[in-house]
Amino acid sequence: MLRIHFAPDDLARVRIARAPDPLAETILSLPLLQSREMGGIALDGWRRRTRRGLRPEMKPLLDLVPGGAGEYVPEAFLHASAATLGDSLDHTWSLPRRQWRADQHATRQLRPGAPRWVHALHEGEREWSGLVHRTVRRYHDLAVAPYWAQLVATAHADRTRRALAAADSGVGGLLGTLHPEIGWAAPVLTVPCALTAELRLDGRGMVLVPTFFWPRPLVLSDNADPGRPLVLRYPVARDLATYQAVWGAAAPTGPDGALAALLGDTRARTLHAAQSPAGTAELARRTGTSPATASHHATVLRSAGLLTTERDGAGVRHALTPLGRALVHGHGHGHGHAGPGSGDGGGGAVGSAERHGDERRRDGDRRAGHQ
Repeated sequence: MLRIHFAPDDLARVRIARAPDPLAETILSLPLLQSREMGGIALDGWRRRTRRGLRPEMKPLLDLVPGGAGEYVPEAFLHASAATLGDSLDHTWSLPRRQWRADQHATRQLRPGAPRWVHALHEGEREWSGLVHRTVRRYHDLAVAPYWAQLVATAHADRTRRALAAADSGVGGLLGTLHPEIGWAAPVLTVPCALTAELRLDGRGMVLVPTFFWPRPLVLSDNADPGRPLVLRYPVARDLATYQAVWGAAAPTGPDGALAALLGDTRARTLHAAQSPAGTAELARRTGTSPATASHHATVLRSAGLLTTERDGAGVRHALTPLGRALVHGHGHGHGHAGPGSGDGGGGAVGSAERHGDERRRDGDRRAGHQ
């Protein structure tokens, strides 16, 4: 657990960012694209669509930001706070050399097997910065841009709720309701961390940044300038209905478009087919799939809290849960088991800073968090 100590001045310096940063969201989406253990069923439809659209020239990004649990995410790409991807990239390439050196040091410590070109990028070689610049733009257009307007609208609505919480119950009320895994007992904020660590803000304050493409709280401290405000990224999507609303912005037309955008076509059909309880063979008949395929999708939907399966004589009977029925009828609600931590891998992945917080503090790198 990371314990963040607030001084009175820090409480006066807590602010909420206006919106997620497009470059940070693009970079943070890459591990989620590569591994289902983070995000689970909530990202399945997006993951499938994005993988289909990947081009060979985008592969360097998968090397830059790998998908394994606990892999280090290059922090130089997470510091911008801009309205457009172009502005975010301009900010990133103009970071002082000490910032890139600090990030390279962290990369050497936490990703000793990183490709040589990643180190060349940190050293300022234009060949690699140009390649990453072009590739990030192409990947962003594929994976993030189609949903950006709805994603920003979701973040704005969340920001309004946070402001009202602060108005009603003060900064403590704001901090204490950010996320179920974040705790507030004045003057200490606790954030999940594999190792116990203490961090004192000492007057630098904190910026709260809503994030969509990261399912757990993430704390980011400036590697090169520890006097800058601490950044706490908190997930704005906490249930399948929120994900469905964002994915639905680019959904195909038709009554089931938004649900298919969330779950994928076959799982959406399986969920619809289960409106009337049925056995596996009947689900297969209704969806035009094999019994093995129907059983697999029913298992995934059950693990997400959308279906129940009960023994019925020699077979089983699948039925919608209240959350599953709400999603089918387009007004999903509640958190249940269908949040972003569900799916293969259970509670989500543990991040690099969470795993290595103490090592990095000894190296002068003061990032901690949960990836």
